[in-house]
Amino acid sequence: MHTQIRRAATGDVDTLAPLFDAYRRFYGQAADLPRARAWLCERMRQHESVVLLAERDGTAVGFVQLYPMFSSVRTARLWILNDLYVVESARRSGVARALLDAAAQFARADGAVRITLETGRDNAAARALYRAAGWHEDQSQWYGLDLVDAGDGDATR
Repeated sequence: MHTQIRRAATGDVDTLAPLFDAYRRFYGQAADLPRARAWLCERMRQHESVVLLAERDGTAVGFVQLYPMFSSVRTARLWILNDLYVVESARRSGVARALLDAAAQFARADGAVRITLETGRDNAAARALYRAAGWHEDQSQWYGLDLVDAGDGDATR
């Protein structure tokens, strides 16, 4: 089965919102489709993120969301791969790998010097996927400081 990856536009929000809502539920958030839709709309409208959408036979099966960042030391653009989600029925079929490869290709074409992501040390399946796709674990440690209590379990990781 062939997977097509394309950059999503604001007109794709109604297709993306259920996937994004499922992604948030995977991480323990309450279902909230209007919130998911509003978040995606705002990020895309403000050009604050890039979403790549995976489709099979015209059906959305996954997405990756990238956020821009910059390195002062390298005086260059970086991209953070913040969200990666594949519907359960399409897992272990190459969709996640295709999304990772498309994200790297997008970042390269954009002139970025690095694309980065963070995942939990206990997420063995994701870590194996990233290594197989050529990503390297480094020894640096990201730290987070929660600036607000979102009240719904939403916290900086």
